[in-house]
Amino acid sequence: MHRRHFLTMAAAVPLVGAGAPAAIAAPSADLWDYWSAHDPQSQKTVDHALWQDFLTRYVMPSRDGIHRVAYGAVQQRDRDALRRYIGDMAMVRATMLPRAEQFAYWVNLYNALTVDVVLEHYPVESIRDIDISPGLFADGPWGKALLEIEGMAVSLDDIEHRILRPIWRDPRIHYAVNCASIGCPNLAVTAYTAANSERLLTEGAEAYVNHDRGHRIENGRLRVSSIYEWFDEDFGGNDAGVIAHLKQHANGPRRQALDSRTRVAGHFYDWSLNDRSGQA
Repeated sequence: MHRRHFLTMAAAVPLVGAGAPAAIAAPSADLWDYWSAHDPQSQKTVDHALWQDFLTRYVMPSRDGIHRVAYGAVQQRDRDALRRYIGDMAMVRATMLPRAEQFAYWVNLYNALTVDVVLEHYPVESIRDIDISPGLFADGPWGKALLEIEGMAVSLDDIEHRILRPIWRDPRIHYAVNCASIGCPNLAVTAYTAANSERLLTEGAEAYVNHDRGHRIENGRLRVSSIYEWFDEDFGGNDAGVIAHLKQHANGPRRQALDSRTRVAGHFYDWSLNDRSGQA
């Protein structure tokens, strides 16, 4: 089940917490075999300078720890540069890259496409309002093929659930790909590269786990982001696995508070757009 079907079903069931669907099946990591090819001997690198320039100009950390995007301030020249970057990525022979270059390539492309699709439909209150995915009950942009790579039509769903998750099998991927929502882990201000991916993955995990968007204890009960419910297979498949993951990345008092926890009591998520407008 891909994200668009999951979210459509979620809208039909009661909510647990702010904006969080109740427990149902999430998109599975379903490998698209074609993209498992790589060249471990290749010395090729991918230039992400245009994406880095956009991040530097428009992704702004706020005092509350959330990175927001100044969608409304994006100049036409920078929008054109973003589109040029995406066009350049479409021309890359991704299957001819070494694994580390592939990882950075797919993460940056996912995030650039997400920003681009929001800009195309801006202003919107939530990315879920961009109903361009195929299907009568489609929700959001995730199922729409947004570009062709090596002759293959590729969607955001494909990149996340058929390439990144099944090939790398690293739960920190959920802190790298950004869904343009307040409840989502931060869009990194630094473009991923083969050299910095490990550091950025760990920084992303620590930033989210140690923020109230990742988990919080309310009235003595542990509540966590719905990400840990939707993709529980990536976090051990049960409450114990989720808590172990949180403890791995939690710091100080948060780490200590998790020591006595054995179960997750609820979930939450905020689908509001991660828009800079009106924020300090």
